Amino acid sequence: MMELEPRITRMTRMQGNAFILQKQRERVSAFTFAKQRERASAFTLIELLIVMGIIGVLLVLIAPAFTSMKGGTDVTSAAYTIEGVLDTARTYAKANNTYTWVGFYEEDVSQPSISHGSDPCIGCVGRLVMSTVASNDGTMIYTGNLSSPVTLDSTKLTQVGKLAKIENLHLTTFGAPPGTPPTSPFATRPEVATASKIGDGITAPPNPYLTFYYPADGSQYQFKKVVQFTPRGEAVITNRNYTMAPVSEVGVEPTHGTTLDTNSTNPVAIQFTGFGGNVKIYTK
Repeated sequence: MMELEPRITRMTRMQGNAFILQKQRERVSAFTFAKQRERASAFTLIELLIVMGIIGVLLVLIAPAFTSMKGGTDVTSAAYTIEGVLDTARTYAKANNTYTWVGFYEEDVSQPSISHGSDPCIGCVGRLVMSTVASNDGTMIYTGNLSSPVTLDSTKLTQVGKLAKIENLHLTTFGAPPGTPPTSPFATRPEVATASKIGDGITAPPNPYLTFYYPADGSQYQFKKVVQFTPRGEAVITNRNYTMAPVSEVGVEPTHGTTLDTNSTNPVAIQFTGFGGNVKIYTK
């Protein structure tokens, strides 16, 4: 009996050692398998270089497209800013039963926005400045039907909000939409008379014109391209005959600093109706 117990103990110990050895083998096998899988799923240096090369080629091919998309987004955003300024002027006029005026001025984007210049500013391209003023006493201040240039009396004006400035934008005058328009919304926009356009400053709007200044002493900006809103919300571009046109237009296109983008495919026309003053944006 004494001899049987040590034998049983030895057998038990051997079985325990065999179990421990089996577990160690399983752990080693699992670790080795994991390492093999890790090596199998990793990229080699050559594979990484090939992937980077493909990405580089794709970037070269699609970079111009992204640049064009960014330009289109910028000029569209600028158009919505202009729309917001016009809507604010119209709302102020109706809410306060008075007249409001929105002035447009383009200056040299390469220069600080601090100096006064003539309008049109010859050779000045790239920064659009807008100012809104309102009549203090609710009157139109001048008599209408301009026969000569008229400057609004600064003592009868209230500044509405701050100046709005947009970089890399040029006022331009668009021709009439083509007779057989393509599917582009820009090409299908309503036709606008020359006297009802705000554009490049040489042809639009025509003389004579209405003028106001910012600040009131005229030390910085002289606005001659002006949209007027009546207390009823009617909108007109000031000109000789004070024509209440069915629709008027502000034309803009993007620039690269002071350089006009002559090949731009992103012109934008901001049109507003005369009797409602409602604004609509047309893009290509």
